[in-house]
This record gives sequence, structure tokens and C-alpha cells, in this order.
Amino acid sequence: VLGGFGIGTTEFVTMGLLPEIAEGIDVSIPAAGHTISAYALGVVVGAPTIAVLGSRVPRRTMLVALMVLFVVGNAASALAGGYGLLTAARLLAGVPHGAFFAVASIVAVDLAERGRSGRAVSQVMLGIPLATVVGVPAATWLGQNLGWRSAYWAVAAVGVATVLLVLATVPRLSADEGA
Repeated sequence: VLGGFGIGTTEFVTMGLLPEIAEGIDVSIPAAGHTISAYALGVVVGAPTIAVLGSRVPRRTMLVALMVLFVVGNAASALAGGYGLLTAARLLAGVPHGAFFAVASIVAVDLAERGRSGRAVSQVMLGIPLATVVGVPAATWLGQNLGWRSAYWAVAAVGVATVLLVLATVPRLSADEGA
């Protein structure tokens, strides 16, 4: 849930901070909006690429790696000094998006009691609506009051917490050797 919350928050918070981001990197609001498209492109490229390249990686390792990439992308977004760097950082932040939900859903099914797999997957996906209702407004408020970079730092912190929780709670699960 926490990983999905972070991913859902970072996916949409840029929309609420476009004026602040545009001013911060000295571009127009429409140009700053291209960073939203860059994130979406990362999602589109990342999911199938990671599915192919990571299918034989143990699932716990994959979840951690995806969340580390998420943290790096959001920290790079917070540190970006200009339009090109921010656009690249947003693309990078989007890469783990689809693959994280896919792997987390598989892990949830693997760990669920018999007959509870649907409930387990729904719990993984609960992060998205929670992000929409709580995370995005909170991160937008944070970014508008403490500077737009603070929103990306907050999301990166959620990613770090997710890594720690995955390491603490998800057992070592082997990859699908036939994948």
C-alpha cells in the first residue's frame, strides 16, 4: 500500500505544482507540463522493459530495486536545476511505476491465504486511491508552502520507507524460472 501511495502521489502532484515548478526552473507553465508527459513516458517504457528484463529476478529483490529507482528518480527531481534535468528525472521516476504494481500484486497473491488473493491484490492497489485523496493534496500543499522540491523529497521518503518495509516483511521469493 505504501509503495502504491508514493507512486500515485508522485504521478499526480506535478499537476498541482506547475506554476511553482515553472517559476523554479524558469520555464512557462506549458513547458513545465512536459515533465508530466515525461513521467508518463517512463511508465510506458518501463513496464514492458522491466517485465522482459526482470522476469527472472527474485520478487523481493525486484520490489526493492524498483523502489530504489523510484527514490532516485524523485530525489533527482527535487535536485534538478533546470528543465532538461527535471524532465529526465521525471522520466526516470516513472520507469518503475507499472512494474512495481505488477510485481507487488504477484507477491500479494503468493503470500495470501487460499481464497484471499483478490483481497490481497486490492490491498496493494489501495495505495492509488489513498494517494489521490490524501497524498496528492498533502504533497501539493507541502510544495506550495515549502517549495515545490519538498513534495518530491517527501515522496522519496515514502519510497525509502517502502524499501525498508519490503525488506522487513516480504520473504525471499524466487522468480518464475519459466518466465
